[in-house]
Amino acid sequence: MGEGNAKNKKRSVEMGSIQIKEDIYWVGVRDWNIRYFHGPAYSTHRGTTYNVYLIKDEKNVLVDGVFTPFIDKFFETLGEVIDFEEIDYYVVNHVEPDHSASFPETMKKLRDDVVVICSEKGKEGLIEHYGNGYNFKVVKTGDTIKIGKRTLAFVEAPMLHWPDSMFTYVPEEKLLLPNDAFGMHLATARLFDDENDEAVIMQEAKKYFANILTPFSGLILNKLKEVTEMGLEIDMIAPSHGIIWRKNVAGIIEKYAEWAEMKPLDKAVIVYDTMWDSTELIADRIADGLIDEGIDIKFFKQSISDRNDIITEILDAKAIIIGSPTINNVILPELVPLLEDLEGLRFKHKIGAVFGSHGWAGGATRRIAERMKAARIELVEEPFVVKYVPEKEVLDEAYEFGRRIATAIKEKNQ
Repeated sequence: MGEGNAKNKKRSVEMGSIQIKEDIYWVGVRDWNIRYFHGPAYSTHRGTTYNVYLIKDEKNVLVDGVFTPFIDKFFETLGEVIDFEEIDYYVVNHVEPDHSASFPETMKKLRDDVVVICSEKGKEGLIEHYGNGYNFKVVKTGDTIKIGKRTLAFVEAPMLHWPDSMFTYVPEEKLLLPNDAFGMHLATARLFDDENDEAVIMQEAKKYFANILTPFSGLILNKLKEVTEMGLEIDMIAPSHGIIWRKNVAGIIEKYAEWAEMKPLDKAVIVYDTMWDSTELIADRIADGLIDEGIDIKFFKQSISDRNDIITEILDAKAIIIGSPTINNVILPELVPLLEDLEGLRFKHKIGAVFGSHGWAGGATRRIAERMKAARIELVEEPFVVKYVPEKEVLDEAYEFGRRIATAIKEKNQ
């Protein structure tokens, strides 16, 4: 297929699509209004995007897809750049429905001979989600496909963050399409990192890593090493959510390595909730003790705070200090999801402490301590427990409790 082929003719591109490199287009959609992702598990204060890419060459390639509510908008945007029957390859880097829900409807619009490129697990996942009958081509790390003046190269990335995950790399463009890796939940009018507030995008990238990728930190370090050893030159990273990295490519790669190594700062995160203020009074004095010892703290009342934002702060903190009153002999329910997260995310190199109050019978602090131990957090103090209302002498003890935790933070080897 040469220059005279109809599929390479110039088309007028409307406002929906954005050219990120010559003849390579973003054809995704913005979801301005979404406020929770993964069900209610992940807060998205700033919305998100579903990034899809089209590579126009002698063979035209569509990369990834969108979530169900946005299929029509996606088709409209894609149709601005290319006729559907001109697409030759459909790369599915990841089967999770936010990227693949549009797959069956898209395949209905494409030619019957379109080749679906995915990993072995990707093929299994697509069949399990959408049935068989597609023209699959399974690829593995090191495989390449020539599409004209460009090449598609593939890198398997299992458990980053699903078993099927893989990266697509275009060496001639130094372009990495890593699906969820290096992404964030952020909808913006401007697509590239250098067009947006750096503090905002780095915070959202950190939040995404902390809440989704933390359990796979060891795999991330191995994958970064593998990509380096493969000698991939990268001057643009185009993930499946959020902005495209073109200026600070090295910076986000360095941050991923830093976050994955889990080397914490001398920082403590205090999370608590309270019924009649007793636990809050204790929390405040523990904070004073930490601050007076020079420790940076983040202070959260769980019932008025976002759990995912708390997890983001925990990512690079050395200490996690959790407090709860006792209700019905157990933990105040608002704190339980955080404890589930701590166990599931499998942070490393963390120390912790527990505090709380109770009336005629306790139980909450013991349960929190058990959950923190299950999350492999090293408890450096016995739980600080107060019956009913803390007097000044007790609050002074809470202050010293904070100071002792500060000492443990300073002494803790990474």
